[in-house]
Amino acid sequence: MLLSVFLALFLPCAGMSAVFVVYMCLLWYAASLARDTDHDDTRLPVKQAAGIGLSASELEKLPRITGKDLVLGTECAVCLDEMEWDQPARLLPGCNHGFHLQCADTWLSKKSVCPVCRAKLDPEFLNPPQNNPC
Repeated sequence: MLLSVFLALFLPCAGMSAVFVVYMCLLWYAASLARDTDHDDTRLPVKQAAGIGLSASELEKLPRITGKDLVLGTECAVCLDEMEWDQPARLLPGCNHGFHLQCADTWLSKKSVCPVCRAKLDPEFLNPPQNNPC
């Protein structure tokens, strides 16, 4: 009888202690892996950059409009603010998404894609063909 009471109390405690020790070892191992990878500068970024942004001269070639001329909505997807009717805006050729002028220029100077649909701004949009009448 005494043995059965001892086993009934000891075995669950020993089992839970073993589970706890294994759990602590796994935590220590995961922490050491994280610490080792923090100093590794050869890691690749999770998402590659979409490319370099546009230069100031390329930004000037994009259409400028006002908020009242926007067709696809009046909310700027960069700052999430509504565009007023008289505010200057930038219209992206190809997808026709519009943004505040400053928001679009800041975004496009870092990335040459639309903030909404991720359409790439092709060089043909920035350098329209010259019309040479013969």
